[in-house]
Amino acid sequence: MEEEIQIINENARKEKFKNFFVKNSKYLIFSISAIIIFIFTYFIYVEISSRNQSKLAEEYNYIVNNFNNLQNTEQLTKELIKIVEKKNPTYSPLSLYFILDNDLVNEKNEINKYFDIVIDIGSLEKEIKNLNIYKKAIYNSNFVDETELVEILRPVTNSDSIWKSHSLFLLAEFFYFKNNKAESKKLLNEIISYENSNREIKLEAQKKLNRDFSE
Repeated sequence: MEEEIQIINENARKEKFKNFFVKNSKYLIFSISAIIIFIFTYFIYVEISSRNQSKLAEEYNYIVNNFNNLQNTEQLTKELIKIVEKKNPTYSPLSLYFILDNDLVNEKNEINKYFDIVIDIGSLEKEIKNLNIYKKAIYNSNFVDETELVEILRPVTNSDSIWKSHSLFLLAEFFYFKNNKAESKKLLNEIISYENSNREIKLEAQKKLNRDFSE
């Protein structure tokens, strides 16, 4: 009797399982198809991204390796700008640095636009982003006033970035040059008191305090 009941229950479970699949077949087929399409799309995306990365690498390396041997620097500059505008986390910053190092663009508004493009790259690592903010501040230190420079560096100086002490030292030097020695001294003391300050920057800050602010 028990074996018969067990067989009946087993058949009942199988029937329920079968009815569930029959009743929800369209939903299950749609779900499975969606998963397959997602996986297929993901692998296509990875493949395309890899190819685009390789293409950008080839373009950038060609320009850098042949720059001194090629005559049409204007066209090469345009190609570098195109790479910047592609917002690639590796080759967009490198292209911008190459433009800066070789003085290929003289218009400061254009350079700032390229800095902003690089800084706004979503996939850019946090500290690489902070490095580019710091580089932007260095570039602009020849053109802007104290308020503007402080504002450029605010995302870094208000954080625990490894570039915070570098940014504070840049501001301290800038204020000292502008004859605002009180603010410069305040920033130097902030570098020394900041626990995670770069060791060399902290040493330079202490030297400057001893040299320029000792009574």
